[in-house]
Amino acid sequence: MKLNRFLHFLFAFALLSGIVSCNSDSNDEQEIFYGNGFLIANEGTFGKPEADVTFVSADLNLKQDNVFALNNGGAKLGDVLQMVAFNGENAYLLLNNSNKIQIVNRYNFKANGEITAELNTPRYMAFANNNIYVTNDKYLGDKFVSIYRVSDRSFIKKISFTDAAERIVEAGNNIFVQNASFGYGNKISYINTSTNDVQSTITLPAGNINKIISNNQNVYAIAAGTADSYIYQISSTGSITKTTTLTGISNATNLEISNGKYYFTSGKKVYGMDMSATTVPASPLFTVANGVDDFSPLYGFSVINDKIFTSDSNGFTQASKIVVYSTSGSVIRSFTAGIGSNSVYAN
Repeated sequence: MKLNRFLHFLFAFALLSGIVSCNSDSNDEQEIFYGNGFLIANEGTFGKPEADVTFVSADLNLKQDNVFALNNGGAKLGDVLQMVAFNGENAYLLLNNSNKIQIVNRYNFKANGEITAELNTPRYMAFANNNIYVTNDKYLGDKFVSIYRVSDRSFIKKISFTDAAERIVEAGNNIFVQNASFGYGNKISYINTSTNDVQSTITLPAGNINKIISNNQNVYAIAAGTADSYIYQISSTGSITKTTTLTGISNATNLEISNGKYYFTSGKKVYGMDMSATTVPASPLFTVANGVDDFSPLYGFSVINDKIFTSDSNGFTQASKIVVYSTSGSVIRSFTAGIGSNSVYAN
């Protein structure tokens, strides 16, 4: 990798931290270590190969854009980076409109393989029982989960759905599929990974599911209503074990869990509350600034290590605006990332 001006700065920092290994073949080539920091997924503009990843150091003082291209000879990553998932030393970069999962070493970002078989508008992915599970949901078309072996990335099986196949998470070595998207649907399918069949379907009693996540061997779903919203806790065997009603908060979404607290959004308001609380907060932690449209201001929302990352996608016409807040709502840092930043991951 040829060092540009910014990379010289990063390289100097890296040397001080002992996180760079030098390529012995050339003094002009340096390998950057991307552990101990954050990765930001940038979708790019739909229909263009603009997707890439931004790296930010753990203290938020240094960043590098276009990490994939910089470490792979300028190669384009693809079209719409929907998400990043990790397994061992690899990062799996799921590219929705390229129908591809690009696999890289998570610490140096060198490409080491890809999955393209049996993908049709992939959405999200998860790992369980040494397999990879990928949701696919083509607009007005097929909806299914495709399953691959982690070891050789070979295709195993497809599970079809009539409802949406959106987010997918692992809990207790089982897989849960959100059969709801874009504010419609109230079902979650539970896949037994021993048989790779749908074991049961969980129907939530109120609200439309906006997002499911996994935490501490449970699944959590945030479901929105027009007056109230709900957070459901679901066991790793598919039973609803707890319901928290977000009284008076409509259209809640973007659920995250960190250090025993729920974080979620409603409109441009960001809320935090203890997971054991039975009443909602009297006021939000903070409210993000207006954007160029209603869609942009909270396009990305992630909570990691007591840092709340928000992304304003800026109408997908220019760099995203990233603002990092403390859990008390104070701004820690702000910077730009690629086009359409949708999520942040600890690496």
